[in-house]
Amino acid sequence: MYIAIEGIDTAGKSTQIERLRKHFPEAIITKEPGGTEAGKEIREIVLSAKTKSKKAEFLLFLADRAEHMKEVVEPNLEKMIISDRSVVSGVAYALTQGEISETAILHLNRFATGGIYPQKVFLLSLTKEELTFRLSQKKLDGIELRGEEYLLGIQEALIKASELLNIELIIIDATKDIDTITNKILNNINQI
Repeated sequence: MYIAIEGIDTAGKSTQIERLRKHFPEAIITKEPGGTEAGKEIREIVLSAKTKSKKAEFLLFLADRAEHMKEVVEPNLEKMIISDRSVVSGVAYALTQGEISETAILHLNRFATGGIYPQKVFLLSLTKEELTFRLSQKKLDGIELRGEEYLLGIQEALIKASELLNIELIIIDATKDIDTITNKILNNINQI
């Protein structure tokens, strides 16, 4: 089973993945971007905001995704795979850039993934007020520095991306307590 935890920065993805690790100790835990050696370098480039071209950034994400599929996902499809982000994020971020057509985004991501998508995606959704608070509590990276409106736009794009990719999306209120969120994820996994 291949699932992904999605959400904008500070939504609590890492916390929930650590919780899931305890429930599924044999699971392959991974992330996009950065789930491979090459991916770690790509992630550093993207988060440093060194690229000026949005198309270059998109292509870097695709390169990471293709490598991630080949090295991590494809060899482990018979196991539980829990990913911090997925193709849904890739499509969502590209949709918000507005420089690449929706058709091209979908085709290039299908090419990078070989058409292998998560069976279920869990979106940890934040309100504007909660996002403002959480961002005020940390040092911001290149993506977070784009601002709250940008991040909230990404959150909406994550919903659209899952629809375009025809992936089941479970939206969870990320302002709830950690146990409630974990239980909702576990209940949905058990229904697969």
